[in-house]
Amino acid sequence: DSGFSMSWELDLWGRVKRNVEAAKADIEASVEDYRDLLVVLEAEAALTYIGVRTAQQRLLYTKNNLELQNKTLKLTRNRFEAELTSELDIRQAEMNLATTKSLVPQLETAITQLLNQLCVLAGRNPGYYDYLIRKDQVIPKVDAVPSMLPTELLRRRPDIRAAERRLASQTALIGVAEAELLPMFTLNGYFDWQASTSSEWFDSKARSYGFGPGFSWSILNFGRIQSQIAIEEARAKQALAEYRQSVLSAWQESEDALTAYSREKQRNAIIADAVTAAVRSSELVQVQYKNGLTDFQNVLDTQRVLFQQQDSLAVSEGQVAASLITLYKSFGGGWSPGTEDNNKPENNGE
Repeated sequence: DSGFSMSWELDLWGRVKRNVEAAKADIEASVEDYRDLLVVLEAEAALTYIGVRTAQQRLLYTKNNLELQNKTLKLTRNRFEAELTSELDIRQAEMNLATTKSLVPQLETAITQLLNQLCVLAGRNPGYYDYLIRKDQVIPKVDAVPSMLPTELLRRRPDIRAAERRLASQTALIGVAEAELLPMFTLNGYFDWQASTSSEWFDSKARSYGFGPGFSWSILNFGRIQSQIAIEEARAKQALAEYRQSVLSAWQESEDALTAYSREKQRNAIIADAVTAAVRSSELVQVQYKNGLTDFQNVLDTQRVLFQQQDSLAVSEGQVAASLITLYKSFGGGWSPGTEDNNKPENNGE
């Protein structure tokens, strides 16, 4: 006993076509969701890497200040032995040195944790990127800031394109629901074969077939269909609102990121000037203290300010790089300095 049947709908009202459009838009939305996830993942990995380099730069400044403070402690001990100063200077120098030294384990822990986080983001076992610690402790600096028009932002952001595809899918489903109000015409056919013995295999009586037109109309379900149309229209309005919200959010993110990057660049330049002045002040106060022209409190103050400013400079340099990464992310990712075709959607997240 074997056979098959076929049915072909005459798509006079576009019901099947709109179903295909909705399914295709859903697939395209899923692809954009995947690209958006790649952008988020790559941005998170880049930010974590910047965090590693920032912590390493802070650790380097801390160790440099430890050397300076050790020299100051030796100087105060020599002056105390020469009865040129009191024991208070030694204890203050020791306190300043211990305070700075206490930051070293904290920074080393942060570096290890950030490296482990980077390994997890890359799908590696913790410890895989430990070799980064042995490399130069430099925070990457990139000044290539892409220009972006609002229309280009709509094309580049995968989350916006995904929202637009969901809106297109939901709009197509309205047409599918509306087509249910109209009659459906089909061409149907079947073939059946039945034989109880081998001698009947090729007997024409064992075969049966037929074909012809079909017709159906859900006119008695008119109220249900109207309700379904209203549901699909409401969902389309929701998808439109989500699309508009994604556009507004993307615009806000890009404006905020651009402002944060430019302001942090200005702040970084100011802190760099402060560090230069602090280094010179530290050198001068050391000479004056050695010659007995100033008290030890000035030495402590200048060294503390120097360390604070250098630490702030490292944090600011890391923040500049992080702000640029956030800016690239707000523009949809996929940017490479020096390229001309970065605003093509297919480059996103790849």
